[in-house]
Amino acid sequence: MGKLRRTVAVVDDDASIRRSVGRLLNAYGFAATEYASAEAFLAQYESIDVACLVLDIDLDGGMSGMQLQRRLKEAGSNLPVIFMTALEERRLQAEAEWAGCIAYLRKPFAGSDLIAAINKALGV
Repeated sequence: MGKLRRTVAVVDDDASIRRSVGRLLNAYGFAATEYASAEAFLAQYESIDVACLVLDIDLDGGMSGMQLQRRLKEAGSNLPVIFMTALEERRLQAEAEWAGCIAYLRKPFAGSDLIAAINKALGV
């Protein structure tokens, strides 16, 4: 019997980042699901079995990545979160780490750093 692929959700408003991260995850044996917004992820969250969330902090238009993580925690979710951002703000990093993120990656980041963070989140 084949190894079960774990699903990792990628939420980023930049389509090229979503696609790139999704391809990287697929290449490493994960099943990637991609969402352009926090709201799009929340609309599907109950119907998918997500093992880890790779989340952009600065999402355009609606809920931010930090707001999404807070909402999930308030709902009782223990979903591991890996934040990624192009912003250079220590305050955001401190807030993300205080909230319990697995990793805080600054774009552009090495693919190996993301895979290592996902493996850590999944206990691999």
